[in-house]
Amino acid sequence: MTVTDLYEEHRGFLWRLVYRLTGNAADAEDIVQETFVRAIGRPPADASRPWRPWLVQVALNLGRDALRKRRRREYTGMWLPSPIEAEPPSHEPVDESGNPAARYDQVESLSFAFLLALEALTPLQRAVLLLRDVFDYSVRETAEALSVSEANVKTSHLRARRVMTDYDASRVPRQAERNRGVFEQFLAYLTAGDVQGVESMLAADVITLSDSAGEFRAASVPVKSRANVAKLFLSLAKKLPPARVEARLINGVWSYVMQRPPLPGLAPLWMLQTELDAEGRIRRIYLVLATQKLTAVRPLQ
Repeated sequence: MTVTDLYEEHRGFLWRLVYRLTGNAADAEDIVQETFVRAIGRPPADASRPWRPWLVQVALNLGRDALRKRRRREYTGMWLPSPIEAEPPSHEPVDESGNPAARYDQVESLSFAFLLALEALTPLQRAVLLLRDVFDYSVRETAEALSVSEANVKTSHLRARRVMTDYDASRVPRQAERNRGVFEQFLAYLTAGDVQGVESMLAADVITLSDSAGEFRAASVPVKSRANVAKLFLSLAKKLPPARVEARLINGVWSYVMQRPPLPGLAPLWMLQTELDAEGRIRRIYLVLATQKLTAVRPLQ
């Protein structure tokens, strides 16, 4: 089998795994490319054996290194995952019935809420949780992929699940169309300058998180409470020049891509996504403005 054949067969799976590990589309692309560069330059000793375990091991080592380096670097403002519109095609069949052994499915594990919850884990814990609870690896397969003992896998998995307790308690079933409808109504209230309407769409504990990496003007700390979030967005709707807006599925959720002519200090391209609570009110608003984070989002035509 040629490297081209290997790339076509395994790239999609590796990309999905590394994106969830790092939370960054550009890093995932670089790491997958480097994995196959190593397959050419330093292939496994026994090339007759299945390549997937070796490729996963290399990609995970590179991904954990990238995660450690990112966490050591100073980051201006709040960090959010980089949004993606679609993942590369994968040769893995879709499990329509849902695998009961997998704790988080492929779409949920793409969500901003899930990826942000993973930030509390160590790189090893994050890799173990993804392999065990998203990609349904056995303990033995996980140990081999990460070059650790099975006992270490079990301990890391247990600790990771404990850290994820708060996330698990707040999980809300995905309702893509409901999310889209709620946000469209929210935008309508903003356009009309309807303060009461805007506030009625927000949960009492709503939080807005913005990631501009210091590149553009944006809130550098979370904006909390119904009144403060409403004030922020009503002010933006009033002061900023009109933007072109397009609804798209981003990380499995209906989101909005906004684009306007370049102005000093203002981002020309935004991604805005909402997360709903059990009552259908907006509990999180994510704004990604940093150019480096939007490499996987198409500009408006």
